[in-house]
Order: sequence, then C-alpha cells, then structure tokens
Amino acid sequence: MADKKKKPNIFKRIAMKFNDVRLELKRVIWPTKEKLIQNSAVVLVVIAVCAILLTAISKGAGWILEKVGFYDQNIETTVTTTVESDASDASVSVTEAPSEGESESESAPSEETTPSET
Repeated sequence: MADKKKKPNIFKRIAMKFNDVRLELKRVIWPTKEKLIQNSAVVLVVIAVCAILLTAISKGAGWILEKVGFYDQNIETTVTTTVESDASDASVSVTEAPSEGESESESAPSEETTPSET
C-alpha cells in the first residue's frame, strides 16, 4: 500500500491547472495588430460571400419550384353547414368550394336558404 501515490487535494490540483494554463499562454506567439485586422477582414468577407451565395441559391430554387408548380396544390374542399334559426324557422346551408385559381380564404361562400316545413 505504500507504493500507491496519493493525489493532492482538489484545490491543489485546480491551482496546478491554472498554473499550467498561465505558463502555456506565455509560450503563445500572439498575432500583431495588423495581422489580426487582416485575418478578421478575410473572415468577415468570406462570411458575407457565403451568405449572399446561399441566399441566391435559396431564392433561385424557390423560383424554379414555383415555376414548375410545386407549390400549387389544388385541393377541392366542400364545407356544408346547417344553421337553424329560432326566429324564422329557416335552415341555411352554406357550401364553399374554391375554384382552381383562388385559395380557400379568397372564395366567398354561396348561401342557399331553404324554408322549413311548418
């Protein structure tokens, strides 16, 4: 059991790590101010070019998909609603079916009024 080395306590190990980091930072060759500005400018230009390129690709692909009709989904829906009124004892049936060129929100419902039998 005497051969086994005992670890230093946690605070000493943390202090040794900070000391190692400080010594390593002394060995670092830091860039000059001019080199730092030059490298930063290159990075910013590359980021801007990539952003412009990706935006152009995205817009171009969207335009192509729109032209080939990928986004045009002509789903015909019919909604029938029956409303009974207490005052007039009439039944109102509303049928809504959008035409091919208009969306559901643009189509106006057609109303049919049927008097109820008394």
